[in-house]
Amino acid sequence: MIGCTKLLCGTATVSEVIKYSGQQNLPPQLLQFSDSNRPLVVWNVTNRCNLRCQHCYINAEDQQYRNELTTEEAIIFIKDLAAMKAPVLLFSGGEPLIRKDIMELGRLAAELGLRPVISSNGTLIDDAMAVKIKEAGFQYVGISIDGAPATHDNFRNRPGAFADALKGIKACMKNGVKTGIRFTVNKLNQADLPEIFNIIERESIPRFCMYHLVYAGRGEQMAELDTDQDEKRAVLEMVSRKTIELHRQGVEVEILTTDNHADGIYLYNYIKKHQPERAGEIIRLLQMHGGCSAGTKFANVDPQGNVHPCQFWQDYTVGNVREKPFSQIWTSDDELMIKLRNKEKYVKGKCAACHFKSLCSGCRIRAQAVHGDLWAEDPACYLSIDEISGV
Repeated sequence: MIGCTKLLCGTATVSEVIKYSGQQNLPPQLLQFSDSNRPLVVWNVTNRCNLRCQHCYINAEDQQYRNELTTEEAIIFIKDLAAMKAPVLLFSGGEPLIRKDIMELGRLAAELGLRPVISSNGTLIDDAMAVKIKEAGFQYVGISIDGAPATHDNFRNRPGAFADALKGIKACMKNGVKTGIRFTVNKLNQADLPEIFNIIERESIPRFCMYHLVYAGRGEQMAELDTDQDEKRAVLEMVSRKTIELHRQGVEVEILTTDNHADGIYLYNYIKKHQPERAGEIIRLLQMHGGCSAGTKFANVDPQGNVHPCQFWQDYTVGNVREKPFSQIWTSDDELMIKLRNKEKYVKGKCAACHFKSLCSGCRIRAQAVHGDLWAEDPACYLSIDEISGV
């Protein structure tokens, strides 16, 4: 996750991160710079969803799925995460609010010192639901918006999905639940970005996270709809410009991107050109962040309890929490996990030649999908040879 506001506008500093270094309760806004490999855990609590989105990475549908973790199994899992002091437990899906015990489990996570957060499509959130979310102790709800209303409804395969998602965002804000927009950029919605920023400003939404497309689940069939390298650059130019504009206008919004760590190098090169006195600090912050965190600072557990290096890596399982505690699985000597924690030693092609490979290392899932080799160069890197040279 690349903090555009933090890097471009100086809202996070090396000294601030160092002040909290080694502490277990790092402030949420600084977690991306943590030096701990206790992972943020995304738990897909159910495959079931009330929508059928084109880019869903687990092919969720509105049907009953078998063999998902029971409440009792989930409690054991959550207690183990708390004991190993995982910084965040993100309840995802499917649509997590469909799960009947979601509030009970969120409350338990909060009581045990985890930071429980939710990733939702927002359509099930009204004032009553927002109050329940708040009372359960959830600290954040990320709600997916895929573009302007018509674009969003098309992606979500349901008329009115945009209006319902926006109502969900407003309900959270009204009832004291921190919330934000999650937006997965692609060829079909990149033109809607200006409207998304208008919505953010008009509704005073405090957080915007732009996801790059990862070719997994139904998203794998969308690989041809990923933005090309020129489009990616244009998108980052716009996001950077809007980040600075909104900050200068006093609009309180945190803007981030995720799933393409080339964005961090792009922002570094921008800072080096426009604020060279800050370039050294940006490099330090990117070093603290450490690039792609799959298998290091980030983990996924699917509805059946299988542990994966990240939520898009559903075809590789490290273990199952029904058979062994997550804390033991995560510290095992799994060959792939060991390599993922030393990615820069194994990457090939453009990634291997990159001066900044320890700060990025590309997306291994995109490499596998396009090249058939998970260590090949990331096909979504839009940086030029000069930009990756470090000169």
